[in-house]
Amino acid sequence: MAGPSNAMSGTIGTSVWDAVVGQERAVRRLESCIADPVHAYLFVGPPGSTKDEAARAFAAALLAGGDHPDHRSARLALAGEHPDVREVRRVGAAIAKEQIEEIIRTASLAPVESDRKVMILEEFHLLTAEGAARLLKTLEEPPASTVFIVLADQVDAELVTIASRCVRIEFSPIVESAITAALVGEGHEAAASASAAAASAGNLDRARVLVSDPGLAARRAAFAAMPARLDGTGFTVVTVVEEITKLADDAAASLTPIHAAEIADLETRVAAAGERGSGRKALEDKQKREVRRYRTDELRSALAVMAGVYRDALVHGTAARPEAAAHAVDRIHQALEALERNPNEALLLQHLLLDLPAA
Repeated sequence: MAGPSNAMSGTIGTSVWDAVVGQERAVRRLESCIADPVHAYLFVGPPGSTKDEAARAFAAALLAGGDHPDHRSARLALAGEHPDVREVRRVGAAIAKEQIEEIIRTASLAPVESDRKVMILEEFHLLTAEGAARLLKTLEEPPASTVFIVLADQVDAELVTIASRCVRIEFSPIVESAITAALVGEGHEAAASASAAAASAGNLDRARVLVSDPGLAARRAAFAAMPARLDGTGFTVVTVVEEITKLADDAAASLTPIHAAEIADLETRVAAAGERGSGRKALEDKQKREVRRYRTDELRSALAVMAGVYRDALVHGTAARPEAAAHAVDRIHQALEALERNPNEALLLQHLLLDLPAA
């Protein structure tokens, strides 16, 4: 979603862990595993928590034998170009059967130039029960030279058995101060960085888009003003929901230039290499998923800002009816949880706002 950091782009940094932000505990655990790794690790954490960057960093450390960003193997692994680091991304709505078979086949092959092969399996929370069953034996008993790094946003029922065969490493949403520091370190102004961090919900990828979004402050101000407009009427609720939806669409549009640059970069690489089957459809599908996720995150941001209005009224003693304000905060948190289940967004928001008092 954003431009690559030094570690992800292959530029030599101070550590293979440079691109992993705000995950000190996870990094310490992984550093302790480098000398004697087990066969499989499960990185669990929300999007934008830099678990993807941690996967490349861990692979780099395993192949280089430590925290050596200038080591050839580390440089290639961090750039996603090492022949013994295989990154598997899903194609379509779920990880396909053909991909599972390819994972099993590739895992059985000997490393090309290193003592180890590292398989990074992305978005495995989308693995089907059938796929999990097919892959289980390979994850349980891979060749001695193969190490699996499985990435998942959460551990659903289909993933429980596989999770039990892996060392689990937890990644948390990144705290605002760490995101702010990362953005400032990337050359952004402190005020813009702090504002983007506050609206990012712990997602560094989202913060990197928000920090250059000129509409961020206006959207947050509009969300903060919405509770005061509620009057219990359906007309007002419908109007406010339409405004929230429009603002979420506007926010997602900020991805357009980033996605255009990704497609242009792909086309440049294809033209230079004379490739056939460029992978443009896979890239466009990925971008569509990113837009949907970003838009949903903006709805979460809207609800979080509104909850903050009621919470501030309680803290400062300005709520006309404290019990109603407390109920509003609870209802908004329930709606935030419901967004995880891909509901009808308009109906969810309408039912919520009809139940909220004016602030």
